[in-house]
Amino acid sequence: MSGNESWLIERLLLVIPLLLSLTVHEWAHAYSAFRLGDDTAARLGRLTLNPIPHLDPVGSIAVPLLMFFLLPGGFIFGWAKPVPVNPIRFHRGVRLGTGLALTAAAGPLANLVLAAGASLALGLLARFAPEAHAAGGAMPALLHSLVLLNVVLAVFNLLPIPPLDGSRILDAFLPARLRPAWDAFSGAAPAALVAVLVLPVLLGASLFAWPLAVVETWLEAIARLAAG
Repeated sequence: MSGNESWLIERLLLVIPLLLSLTVHEWAHAYSAFRLGDDTAARLGRLTLNPIPHLDPVGSIAVPLLMFFLLPGGFIFGWAKPVPVNPIRFHRGVRLGTGLALTAAAGPLANLVLAAGASLALGLLARFAPEAHAAGGAMPALLHSLVLLNVVLAVFNLLPIPPLDGSRILDAFLPARLRPAWDAFSGAAPAALVAVLVLPVLLGASLFAWPLAVVETWLEAIARLAAG
């Protein structure tokens, strides 16, 4: 295999997990809303595991492609189109705040489930096909990418900064006395999000180090259990 072919395969092993992870994330939002009575996303064709309806021209195509070519061997990240949720259509008896929190939490939860499944598959691969696992072929690389990417997506989306899922969960249960401060913070959310992404890089630190380490410890335990 030539160097160019090897490079292309390595990059595809990052793009494929990204598209899968973003699709599962948005599908989970649509599915949870549908189960709660809101068929808005379903009527718009978003209740599907087909990645095409979920693709965002910038977040799902332009940004990953730039990272694909400009960051050889690096990490590829992106986002999909937000799934529309209309809480007015929730079933009677579903509290508006609770319904919105559940639909918001469904995306990160789906990413953690996908990461756990990939960890389990890695453990089973090590147990039943140790030579393939040790050789570091395409399948272990794909599964490792799935684990890492989905953990990052879950932790990142749970940050309480609009428009991330964590902000919708927090907003659903925020006491009325804190609402003015929250509204003021929401107005500065774009700057806060940029700061969260840029400042750790400038300071040589990571805000995600601790939560990522905790989640990855759980996933490694799953893989070891499966590996016997």
